[in-house]
Amino acid sequence: MLNLMYITNHPEIAQIAESAGVNRIFVDLEYIGKADRQGGMDTVQSHHTFSDVKMVSEAITVAELLVRVNPIHEATRAYCSSKEEVDTVISNGADIVMLPYFKTVKEVDRFLSLVDNRAKTMLLVETPEAVEAIDRILALGNIDFVHIGLNDLSLGYGMKFMFELLADGTVEKLCAKFHDRGIPYGFGGIASVGKGTIPAEMIIKEHYRLGSTCAILSRSFCNTEQIKHLGVISTMFLNGIKEIRELEMNCKLHFDYFAENKAELKRIVESIIR
Repeated sequence: MLNLMYITNHPEIAQIAESAGVNRIFVDLEYIGKADRQGGMDTVQSHHTFSDVKMVSEAITVAELLVRVNPIHEATRAYCSSKEEVDTVISNGADIVMLPYFKTVKEVDRFLSLVDNRAKTMLLVETPEAVEAIDRILALGNIDFVHIGLNDLSLGYGMKFMFELLADGTVEKLCAKFHDRGIPYGFGGIASVGKGTIPAEMIIKEHYRLGSTCAILSRSFCNTEQIKHLGVISTMFLNGIKEIRELEMNCKLHFDYFAENKAELKRIVESIIR
């Protein structure tokens, strides 16, 4: 089954998500340069902190704690260095450290050196430059997981719609490279079953067709900025994850419908971008 990830810095929400079956709680420290490249878009731009990492780490017992740090950078008056950032999140309880928005082999090599096997590593492939250099990046070794960031990668290619990357074969080609290296991988996010511009069930079927092992539960799965009642949030998580798991069981039993699903997804994407 897919490792499901949910972004939150609230310990009580993390516990609800964990109890409902979320595999990884995702604390997001990335902010350097993010507003500039995603300015004006309806995207999630978190403002999580080092103390959030520690609080969430202490709140969960089964789920892994995934922390996205900033792209590789030196210290300025506004923020600490990548070294201090990585050291702090690991000491505060991160099980997996994610590097976003890298473009070069040198940046990834620096990141792996900073983590130094003290936590698992995850690369977030979300620039055309990273795609171009991916073979050399994967050859570095010590990469535990890879995730493809559809939103920023589609922006980098000047696309109108992030799921064009599924329709045009870009995600499939990258997944094949990760598979050949034996590195677990995933891509994008998913909404609740029955929801999403591209229905979540179609995206989940693509995860299975491509051998993906993880996905982020998107903001639309449960938007805790709009829904405040913990009982309602708990019910949404329990029901939503139950529906995803039931669909996954169906995926395992009916491999024959993946080709049809791929063709239908491509048709929907093309109708959206026309």
